[in-house]
Amino acid sequence: MTPATGKLPAREADAGNLSRAGDLFQLLRDGQARTRAELALTTGLARSTVASRIDALIGSGLVGPAGEANSSGGRPPSRFAFKPEARVVLAVDVGATHVIVAVTDLGGSILGERRFAQEVADGPAVVLGRVIAAGKELLAEAGRELGDLAGVGIGLPGPVEHDTGRPVKPPIMPGWDGFDVVPYVQRQLPVPVLVDNDVNIMALGERTAHWPEHDNFLFIKVATGIGAGIISSGELQRGANGTAGDLGHVRVPRGDDVLCRCGNYGCLEALASGPAVANQLQAHGLEAKTGSDVLRLVAEGNLQAIQALRQAGRDVGDVLATVVNLLNPSMIVIGGSVGEAGEHLVAGIREVVYRRSLPLATTHLRIGISMAGGQAAILGASQMVTQHVLSPAVIEATLAGNAIAG
Repeated sequence: MTPATGKLPAREADAGNLSRAGDLFQLLRDGQARTRAELALTTGLARSTVASRIDALIGSGLVGPAGEANSSGGRPPSRFAFKPEARVVLAVDVGATHVIVAVTDLGGSILGERRFAQEVADGPAVVLGRVIAAGKELLAEAGRELGDLAGVGIGLPGPVEHDTGRPVKPPIMPGWDGFDVVPYVQRQLPVPVLVDNDVNIMALGERTAHWPEHDNFLFIKVATGIGAGIISSGELQRGANGTAGDLGHVRVPRGDDVLCRCGNYGCLEALASGPAVANQLQAHGLEAKTGSDVLRLVAEGNLQAIQALRQAGRDVGDVLATVVNLLNPSMIVIGGSVGEAGEHLVAGIREVVYRRSLPLATTHLRIGISMAGGQAAILGASQMVTQHVLSPAVIEATLAGNAIAG
């Protein structure tokens, strides 16, 4: 299996490279209905060539009739369009303490969803076993069969070697290091399986759904841990070993005496994550164990909680100011269970980023709260799979397989 490239899907293909059905299909992915004649005019291909390519795509089920165009005399020409409902995707978000499993169509529309509490520390066999069982139930509830499944996309809360799908020394995932997630899942779901870091797929989902005009985009997850998904020049950046964006273990100046679970002192995660802020409030006699407790206290108007969350935002801003100078994004979205509900957190981030970053780097910079919310990772996992299975090369391979089978 060739993994997804991480490049965000172009909605228009190069007219000089449309001789294959897989390339021609990229023109139709925008959902707009077109006639054979319109496609021939757009691509410069002969009508007979376009007709044969369209017939092959119709045979695959990915393209279907979409009404008729106005006639200039004679029989009205038929229009054809992409059918996102032709296949489905299993999209999975594994967090530190939760799992979300959803079935989507190839356009990213969610057809069914399961959410349940689950400790990732329980190990891959337990977690993935529940994921597979929930996925099969959702397929049945959506009236779909295993043969309708195009692929599985999984986000994990730690570094992932994207080419193989193996977690790489994840700090909060005991038993997962080097685990072969892809073949394990494929034993029961024999389709392409793609695995990535959860914040990467959150960035992909958020940007695709709500900020497609921003090619230089950061998604910052603040929850049990802290991380960043980086999209630069329209492409998701994973780094050499899948650890790009690991903001949680960047040193913060005021944290010299704060021990992080990674073994180092002064990490951002040890000062500004949900549990870290909760621990600070607990030391002052408040009942707080999790990020949810912090947000509850803030909602109740507790001044100490508000000040602690604002300071956590300043700490995140300290790190992000450097990132802004280095990468020059035009949009930063704050998400995660703490980030998406923390106006005071975001206020602290803005306060420091706009003060500490270079003026030119912040001229057009926007910092906002996630619009996709708890669905960001699911949308991204679905998008990761569709980028792969609807790519020209995979479409060509699918059509070739259909031709042989026929």
